[in-house]
Amino acid sequence: MSNTTNAPAMLEGIRVIDFTQYVAGPTVTRMMAELGAEIIKVEQAPGGDPARGIPVTSNRRSAYYIQHNRGKQSLCVDYSKPETIPLLQELIKTADIVVENYGPNVMHKRSLDYSTLSEIHPGLIMLSVSAFGRTGPLSDRVGFDLIAQAFSGLMHMTGEPDGPPQFVNMAIADVNAGVHGFASLGYALFHRERTGRGQYIDISMVDALYHFHEANVELCANGKSEFHPIRCGAHNKDLAPYGVFKSRDGWIAILAGDRQWAGLPRAMGQPELVEDVRFADTRSRGKNHRALVDLVEAWMATQENDQVILDVLAKERVPCAPVLSVAETIEHPHFIARDMVRKVPDDVFGREVTIPGFPIKYSEIPQAPELLTASIGQNNAQVLKTCLDYSDEQVQDLTEKGVLRAKPNR
Repeated sequence: MSNTTNAPAMLEGIRVIDFTQYVAGPTVTRMMAELGAEIIKVEQAPGGDPARGIPVTSNRRSAYYIQHNRGKQSLCVDYSKPETIPLLQELIKTADIVVENYGPNVMHKRSLDYSTLSEIHPGLIMLSVSAFGRTGPLSDRVGFDLIAQAFSGLMHMTGEPDGPPQFVNMAIADVNAGVHGFASLGYALFHRERTGRGQYIDISMVDALYHFHEANVELCANGKSEFHPIRCGAHNKDLAPYGVFKSRDGWIAILAGDRQWAGLPRAMGQPELVEDVRFADTRSRGKNHRALVDLVEAWMATQENDQVILDVLAKERVPCAPVLSVAETIEHPHFIARDMVRKVPDDVFGREVTIPGFPIKYSEIPQAPELLTASIGQNNAQVLKTCLDYSDEQVQDLTEKGVLRAKPNR
């Protein structure tokens, strides 16, 4: 690993104007802030990002907002004032990137769309994150994570086959689209470095989830016989062992392909199962998966505890994991060792806030930066003075006119 104590941050010198709220868009700029980009979050008066009101709160500060918006400056403006759009356009001229995830046509109505902005700043890179994308017959629809899960086919593949489709109870569409957006901007910056040209990037939450279908689409569209992928519940009906098994203390996930299969009978102390015709190959094990599930769960019931089960499976190189609760992950030594359980300070909240850590480990970034969370409009004067060379008098004038707004300690 390089000695990077005095090295500049990876995205140092990159300025991002952030018109995002809730989760998908803020994920993009949150990840860029971790790499040293200057993020100027433009919030809409009077309340700013609606995520500021999402519990858990302390002293009216939202832990949810802290998680998704640390390291960003807050510029709060009133869009009803005639001075606001020209001010924002001047600010955007100084930036490298604009990110937004407003509803359809909101940026266009405010003259902050890419077509308008690229005329005044040809090198600008602009990223839009939306539910259905900015083109196509459904581009005028609004949507959240749940809607993207439904429309992408993900929900159809989740749950019991004879039960209702089920959603994943975490913001998988939002965060996934945000990570796609984060990745896309790196390549857009690289492209601009080589060509000098900016560009517009359109990220759809539905598209990003649809991209998750590693086999379902091609199996459905290209199979020699008609095949319609469907949710399979706790166990895959074509591959075995592939599923979640009831264990002594809870649940354990096991997936053993042909190369790992023999390790499971050895771990169970039943090596004769390797020669059992019911489990001779992938197709046979899938056909007889219920019998295999019963055998595995019967063995698990005889063990002292789940750790014994996991240890013997690991010894035989059988891919497995306990089904952890969120509370268990927070205390787990693996997540702690990987810096995935992170405690960050916040003076307004009044104590440290526990959040997920940064998932990408760079050898050139040995330590995560300490990032703070701004109150609504906390950086109004700083942004305008630094980026546009505004005087104290100009900032005061815009404040008195109501163009700039602020709410300390929110």
